[in-house]
Amino acid sequence: MDPLPCPCGLGPRYADCCGRWHAGARHLQADSAAALMRSRYSAYALGLEDYLLDTWHASTRPAAPLALDPALRWLGLELRREVAQDADRATVEFVARCKLGGRASRLHETSRFVREGGRWFYVDGDQE
Repeated sequence: MDPLPCPCGLGPRYADCCGRWHAGARHLQADSAAALMRSRYSAYALGLEDYLLDTWHASTRPAAPLALDPALRWLGLELRREVAQDADRATVEFVARCKLGGRASRLHETSRFVREGGRWFYVDGDQE
């Protein structure tokens, strides 16, 4: 049996890539804004709402459940660039492809991240 590939496309095995962040071990945190962005993409692909909310900055985290659509299929991720503003702030530009009801689309976003207490959080993003 083949191991589960990582949805983010970076690692050949989910368990060795984003799966380690999703496993819930508090001592294992994404070590960069780009790593957190990839792990959040994989969390969307796998329907891991708790992880998404846990990695969303408290100042912008939605109060209501995310209502992830189980019929939405995430097809791939292209990380275009990561820019560090300083040691604790960065932006990540990405394109994520998905399909719903036979219709393909893409999400092109530049996301903002902050690091607090040594841990990266998604703040918000601008869709292009």
